[in-house]
Amino acid sequence: MDDVQFRKPRAADGPAITALIAACPPLDRNSRYCNLLQCDHFADHCIVAEEAGRIVGWVSGYRPPSESEAFFVWQVAVATEGRGKQLASRMISALFARPAQDGVTHLITTITDDNQASWALFRGLARDWKAPLRRSAHFVRETHFAGAHATEFLARIGPINRKNIQEKRG
Repeated sequence: MDDVQFRKPRAADGPAITALIAACPPLDRNSRYCNLLQCDHFADHCIVAEEAGRIVGWVSGYRPPSESEAFFVWQVAVATEGRGKQLASRMISALFARPAQDGVTHLITTITDDNQASWALFRGLARDWKAPLRRSAHFVRETHFAGAHATEFLARIGPINRKNIQEKRG
């Protein structure tokens, strides 16, 4: 993973990102069109990790219109060969270094209770950034998913002092 390069996604990356997400259960699969729009319309808020011409990592996100000081991490996907190498945290740190994230004071995301890998990632970011992490039920199984999906908990890191974020290069 020493040759990993981080970059903004391009529309042509859509199929590779769709395949990567499919290979990373328990991630919810979005439509191919959704992934294409993320690569095109939200490129400033998404990142790919590429090694030898192959996409091995993906983080999608956006700045919620109702909470402009927050950055919502939508999905994090890392190929098998990239796991255990802090690729996800490096991608998120690189995203935060972009001008598109100027003014962000909080990272937010939703995570199911049983997704221990995601909880470990975001606890680690909070620790590294010296920022508190708060957790609360956000989208509840019965209320929001009609019982078809586990409750999603809001993980909220912040306030974040950008000086504590070290962009870790790929």
